[in-house]
Amino acid sequence: MRLSLFSLVLIAAQLTGGAAAAFETEAWSRYGPEDGPQLRIISTADTSIMEPLIRTFIQARPESGVEYTVVSSTELMKAVAEEGAGFDLAVSSAMDLQTKLANDGFTRRHASEAVKLVPAWGSWRGHVFAFSQEPASIVLNPSAFTGLELPRSRPDLIALLRQHPDRFRGRIGTYDASTSGLGYLFATQDARTSESFWRLMEILGSLDVKLYCCSGSMIEAVARGDIAVAYNVLGSYARARSDLAGRIEIIEPADYTNMMLRTAVILKGTENPVLAGAFVDHLLTAAWDSPAAPEYPFQHFPHGEDGLPGTLRPIQLGPGLLVFLDQLKRKRFLSEWESAVVQK
Repeated sequence: MRLSLFSLVLIAAQLTGGAAAAFETEAWSRYGPEDGPQLRIISTADTSIMEPLIRTFIQARPESGVEYTVVSSTELMKAVAEEGAGFDLAVSSAMDLQTKLANDGFTRRHASEAVKLVPAWGSWRGHVFAFSQEPASIVLNPSAFTGLELPRSRPDLIALLRQHPDRFRGRIGTYDASTSGLGYLFATQDARTSESFWRLMEILGSLDVKLYCCSGSMIEAVARGDIAVAYNVLGSYARARSDLAGRIEIIEPADYTNMMLRTAVILKGTENPVLAGAFVDHLLTAAWDSPAAPEYPFQHFPHGEDGLPGTLRPIQLGPGLLVFLDQLKRKRFLSEWESAVVQK
C-alpha cells in the first residue's frame, strides 16, 4: 500500500500523539489484516528489501498485521528518542545509533533460541541484534572507464583520480556524512581504519564530489551515467538491482571492506513484546540458520566467532560505536570532513 505525502504526515502525527513536529516519513505499508494485532516497525531499509521477510512472517501468523514505516536513520532517532512514537521494533543500518538507543534505555532485552544462532560479535547485551552483513562498496559505471583499468582498492582509486582529474571532475558521489547516519558511520569507521581515507576525501573534494542521502540514489546516478563512481555504497542494495546489470560494477575494496551489520532492537514502549520478539527471531533465523531461508534478501558471507575472513571487516557492535556520537567529537569530525570534502 503506497500513500501520498499528506497521508504520511498524518500517520507520523498520529504516531506522535498529534505533535506538530512529527518526524519525516519516506514510505508506509501495511501487511496482513487490519483488525488483528499490529506490529509497528520503523526502519531505514527500503520496503522492497524487507518485504519478503515480512510476508513470510505474516504467512506464519495470519491473524497478525505489520505496519512498516520507512525513515532515514536521523528521523528514526527523532521518532524514538525525541517524540516517543508508538513503534514496537526499530530496524536500522546505523549501528551506532541503534547502540545509542540501547545504551540510553530505549530498548528491551530479548532472549530466545534464535538469539543463540548469532555470533557473539553480532549482538550486544541482549538488546541489539544483527541480521545482515553488508559491504561498504565502490560502485562504478564501466563505460566511464573505457581505456582504463578499474580500481580495485582505495589506493587504486586515489591514483586513478590523480592521473585523470578532468575525466572524473563532478562525476564522483558519496554519502553526505553531515546528514546521513549511515554515511557518518562509514566515514568514521574509514577514518579509524586507514589514513588513506582523508587523502581520498581531499581528492574527492577537489573534484567537486556530489553528496547523496542514500545508496539507492547513488546507484541510480551511476547507472544513468550522471556520476562515474559512488564511494561507500551499500553493496546489498547494488546487488539487488538486477535491472541495472551491465550498467554498474560493484567493487569490494581489496585493501579492506567495512561490513555494516543491519540490526533490530525491540523498543521499550512496545505494546506487543511477544510479536516483536517473534519478528526478531524470524530475522535472526533467516540470517544465521543453515540452510539459508529462501526469502532472505541479503548476501550470505562465511561467519564464525572470529568474524569474517580476509579483508572483510564487520564493524563491531558495542560501546566503541558511541565514541563518535559524542557531540564534541562529532562536531570536530564533521568540521574536518567538510574542510576536506566541501572545500569552499
